Amino acid sequence: MDRRSFSKKIAGAIIGASVMGASARAADSKAEGKPFTCKFAPNIYKWTNICPNMTKGLSDTDKIQFWYDRGFRAMEDNDMMKYPVEKQIELSKKISSLGMDFGVFTSSIGGMYWLTACKDGEKGKPNRTAAVERIKKEAEKTVEVAKRINAKWTTVVIGKTDLSLEHSYQMANAVEQLKYAAEICEKAGLIMVLEPLSFTAHPGLWLQKTSDAYMICKAVNSPSCKILFDTYHQQNTEGSLLRNIDAAWDEIAYFHLGDVPKRTEPLSGEINFKNLIAHIHGKGYRGLYGMEHGQSDRSPAGDEKLLKAYREIDAA
Repeated sequence: MDRRSFSKKIAGAIIGASVMGASARAADSKAEGKPFTCKFAPNIYKWTNICPNMTKGLSDTDKIQFWYDRGFRAMEDNDMMKYPVEKQIELSKKISSLGMDFGVFTSSIGGMYWLTACKDGEKGKPNRTAAVERIKKEAEKTVEVAKRINAKWTTVVIGKTDLSLEHSYQMANAVEQLKYAAEICEKAGLIMVLEPLSFTAHPGLWLQKTSDAYMICKAVNSPSCKILFDTYHQQNTEGSLLRNIDAAWDEIAYFHLGDVPKRTEPLSGEINFKNLIAHIHGKGYRGLYGMEHGQSDRSPAGDEKLLKAYREIDAA
C-alpha cells in the first residue's frame, strides 16, 4: 500500500471515529432526558441538596425544570407547609405546567402526639377535649395546603415515646388521634402516609417499625391512613426489606429511597436497589419514589454518578 492510500485510510478512520463519538454523545444526551419508567421524585427542600454543582444558582422553580429536563416526572417538598402561600402557589404551578406529579409534604397532624400527653385529672396535663380539637385543626390546616398545591399525600410522623406509658396504650392513642384526622382528610381525598423512622436517625420517636404502622392502618381502617416505606429507615430498623414490603403491601402508598449507611443515593451503600425496584414494580406499584437522601460524592462527577444511578435502577 502506498503512503497516499494509507494516509487516506487513516484520515477516514479518524473522521469515522469522530462521527461515531459525536453520535454516541448525542444518544447519551438524549437518554439523559428520556422520561424514567418509575416516578422518582427529587426534593425541592434544602437538606438533600442533590446535584449541587448542576443546580448551583438556580431558583426553586428552575430546579423543577432542571429535574424535568433530565427525565424526572415528579417532585416533592417536605417543607411546603412552611412556605408563604405565594411560594406554595408558584411551585405548584410550575410542577403542574410540566405535567409532573407532586408527592408528599410534611404535616403537623401527628407531630406532637397530643393524646399521649393527656392524662385527665393530673395537674398541669393538657385537657383531652382541647387536644382533640387541636388534632382536627391541624388536619384542616393540612387539607387547606394540600388543596392549594394539588397534593394527594402528606407525611405524618408520630411523636416521641412516652416512657411512662406502655407501648400498646400509646398505640391506642395514635389510632384514636389518626381517626380524628382521617375523617377530615377523607373528605378532601388526602392520604396521610405514616413514616416509621429509625432509632439511629431519630432516637426517641415512637413509630419505628413497618409492622406497627401496619397495625395502626388496620385499626384506623381508612383510605386516608397508609404507610410511607422509607428504605433507609427500614433497613436500619428491621432489614428484610422485600419481606416487610410484601407483608405490609396493602397498606403501603408511598416509598422513600435512601441507601445505608449514610443515607445517600441508590447504589452508594448496601441495599440492592435494582432488585428492590424490580420487585416493587413487578407487584404493580406505579406511584412515587421520593429521593429522600443526600449525595455520596459532592463533586461534579458525583452529580453525574447520582443521575446514572437512577438510570440503572429504573424499572425496565
